[in-house]
Amino acid sequence: MHAKGNSCCCSFEDYKLTTEWLLNHTNHRPKVAVICGSGLGLLADGAANKQTFKYQDIPNFPVSTVVGHEGCLVFGTIEDTSCVFMQGHFHLYEGYSLCRVTFPVRIFKLMGVESVLVTNASGGICPDFKVGDIMIIKDHINLPGFAGQHPLCGPNDERFGIRFPCMSDAYSKDLRRLALDVGSELGCSDFIREGVFCMVSGPNFETIAEARMLRILGCDSVGMSIVPEVTVAKHCGLRVLGLSLITNMVSLDYSREEKVNHEEVLQTTKMRAEVLQKLVTMLISRCQQQNINTY
Repeated sequence: MHAKGNSCCCSFEDYKLTTEWLLNHTNHRPKVAVICGSGLGLLADGAANKQTFKYQDIPNFPVSTVVGHEGCLVFGTIEDTSCVFMQGHFHLYEGYSLCRVTFPVRIFKLMGVESVLVTNASGGICPDFKVGDIMIIKDHINLPGFAGQHPLCGPNDERFGIRFPCMSDAYSKDLRRLALDVGSELGCSDFIREGVFCMVSGPNFETIAEARMLRILGCDSVGMSIVPEVTVAKHCGLRVLGLSLITNMVSLDYSREEKVNHEEVLQTTKMRAEVLQKLVTMLISRCQQQNINTY
């Protein structure tokens, strides 16, 4: 069965079936998972000994429907670290339930993954940010969660995590510090920031009034992804690092004529692609050296 549509719940048997299928089809046993955002599938280019599966060929796996999301699961190694890369993730606006959006994260947990690196494209709200900046996410605001669209709603499965997980430390301080250090070594300090990411459901870009509200709330950037995956990863006891590429500046001014579009997002992603790939590859390598990608 290849579930491609909306589904209100996934059973433990569903997760187990998919996990066993992957373990039977690859010798890789990943410790790090990288979730690649819009146009960022090339982050897998730094891996060796690659093995690729199309999402539609994996039992129960959702499929990507958005331009810039290749829809492949890539296993490989970076130095001695076994990794898995999601070339494309899933969104509420595609019609998937949050159970389906976060399905891969629980698969990674069952496969033995210990750390998750999430990436996405987002719009800059902080006036100090510029297009092309890379924001290390230090915290997030889950607006869909406020409205009851939350991946942990429903019966809790203790095999994954506790009923009421703490999210005040969702993004690992050690990994954030390491990302800053690696960025400095690569000469990227001028365009690496730290900030608060806000998730909205999309698919439309924000109105000016909405953007102004988000700025008042303390958001530095806004996008339509990753928070559900981060929430489930934290619920599963995984360490998380989030990197958000600022691909456009959100309009806060009614007199501004420019209008954001998805093509602009993908163009900016291409501009920073090589730097992001080096940053992710060195991060994973350094995690192994410093042994901070494990508990």
